[in-house]
This record gives sequence, structure tokens and C-alpha cells, in this order.
Amino acid sequence: MTGRRNTYLLGVAGLVLLCLTAGVLWQKFGAEREGANVVGGNGRIEATEIDIAAKSAGRVKDILVREGEFVTAGQVVAVMDTETLEAELREAEAQRQQALSSVATTYSQLAQRESEKAAALALLGQREAESAQARQHAARSAELVKSGAIAKQEAEDELTRLQSAEAAVNAARAQVAASEAAIASVRTQIGGAQAAVKAARANAEKIQADIRDCTLRSPRDGRVQYRVAQTGEVVGAGGRVVSLVDLSDVYMTFFLPTAAAGKVALGSEVRLVLDAAPQYVIPARVSFISDVAQFTPKTVETASEREKLMFRVKAQIPADLLRKHITRVKTGLPGMAYVRLDAARPWPAHLQVKLPQ
Repeated sequence: MTGRRNTYLLGVAGLVLLCLTAGVLWQKFGAEREGANVVGGNGRIEATEIDIAAKSAGRVKDILVREGEFVTAGQVVAVMDTETLEAELREAEAQRQQALSSVATTYSQLAQRESEKAAALALLGQREAESAQARQHAARSAELVKSGAIAKQEAEDELTRLQSAEAAVNAARAQVAASEAAIASVRTQIGGAQAAVKAARANAEKIQADIRDCTLRSPRDGRVQYRVAQTGEVVGAGGRVVSLVDLSDVYMTFFLPTAAAGKVALGSEVRLVLDAAPQYVIPARVSFISDVAQFTPKTVETASEREKLMFRVKAQIPADLLRKHITRVKTGLPGMAYVRLDAARPWPAHLQVKLPQ
């Protein structure tokens, strides 16, 4: 009786052991078969970094954000001191007013010169009339001398008056020419004064643009990564003040061996699992595959050497998903990226997309 009981217990134990072994083998080889279509590589969540820098050298007046703070596009993150620029702007405005006054002065001079020309033209007309009259008198006197009606001396006096009148005409004509030259000179001065006004205005606008550039704004939504400078520090032209990460451009970079990288195409689906949140599976797509292998031996001759080749792959997280969970996005988190070698086969159950609510 006891022997049969022991035999029965041994049989039951053997059956249980067989079932456990079968279960382990099924889990092992079944999982291997299920995961044979999926390859992965470890990586880290990264994002495009944006440096907000001072356009011109100056002193940091105030920084309005803290490290880790979320900022939106157009938000003021820092302000540079503008005291020197404001003084330069006042100087430029004064130069502009001075140039405007010069324009007004030259226009007044132009009016004066045109008035002088008008007077010279009137005088010329008078002198020409006098010359014509003197010419008539001289001609008449010459005829009268021939007939003996007047003395020769009187005719000579008329000729002298004619010569004097003609000289007066020439002088009046020279005065008109001088007036025209003065008008041309003033017009040139007006052009120079107007150019000075434009230059002063452009200089003032440039300084105003520099003053506006002293208000540093975020070009897009992001998170403050570093405050590179501190309030009161002097930075050079192009000196960084705040460093942001663009949370609309987040990706994970990982590496795949040659055999796997050759089967992955741009746009292929990727699943990301972060070490900090392994309960979630994040969807992404391949946006970049390096055409240059990493870890390349100097001479590739054997199959074992070729297996050492690794290609860099970038998995881009969709922008709409990032916007939906933008307050949760953090860079620098390590994790795993998985890709399918055969896109026609479904993802394993543990790599189905699962996102936080």
C-alpha cells in the first residue's frame, strides 16, 4: 500500500515537473519567436537646444525665468541694459533735427537766390532796353553828323553812351549767370541736407532696433535648461544668456547593427520605453538613419568584423503628441527604442502603445 502511494506521488511530481518545463520552454521559445521581429537599442530622450543670446555686447539687466520653467513663444525671458543705447538714440534724434533744420535753411537760401535771379533778370531787361535806345541814338547821330546837323563831338558822345549801355548789359547777364550758379549750388546743398536727414533717420531706426533686440524673447515653446548668464553680468556680442530646449522637437537617438539597420526604412514605426516610466509605451517614427557606420574597424574583412558595425538611428516623437503632454516632456531620460524588421507583422503585446491619461 505504501509502495503504491509513493509511486503515485512520484508520478504526480513528474507530471508537474513536465508541465513546468513545458511552460518554461514555451515561454522562452515562444517569446523568442514573438520577439524575433523586434530589435531594440538603448538611447536617451533629446531635444533641439536653442540659445537665446544678446545681439550686442552689454550688461544683463534682468532674467525673468528660472531653470526648468516652461516658456511660450514670444515670452520675454531676459532684458539687457539699454542706457547707452538710449543715449545714442537721443544723439541720433538730435542729429536728425539738425539735418532737418539744414534742409529748411537751404530751402530758404534757394528762395533768396531765386529772388536774386529774378532781380538780375529785371536789371538785364532794363539794361538791354537802355542799350537799344543808345544804339538808336548813336545811329541817328551818325546820320546827322553826315548832314552837318550836329557836331561830330555829340555823335561821339552818343557812341560812348552806347558802349556803356552794352557793357551794362553784359554785366547784368553775368549777374544772371551768377544767380543761376548760386541756385544750382543751393540745390546741391538741399540734396546733401536731405541725405543727411535720411542717414540720421536710418541711424535712429537702427538704434531703436538694437533697443528692441535688448528684450530677449523665446522664439518658440520650450523649457529653460540653463541660465547661462546672471543679472549684472556683461556679455559679448552673441553671448548666451538663456538656453532652452524645444519641446516640439523631441527624439531618441539609438544604434542598430548592420543587419537590422538595413531592414529599417525612414518613417518606420518605433516604440519607446523609458526607464523612468516602464509602464508606458510611446510611439515614434524613424526620422533619420545614418549613412556612416559607427564603431567601424579600420579594415573590414570578416563577417565577425562586419557585425561590429552600428548605425545611428533617430526616432522622432510626433509633434501633436508632444503638445498634448508638453508639461510631462523631459529630456535626458534613458530608455529603449524598438523597431520591427517586418512591418507587416504586429507589435508584441508588451509593445502596444500605452500613454498616460
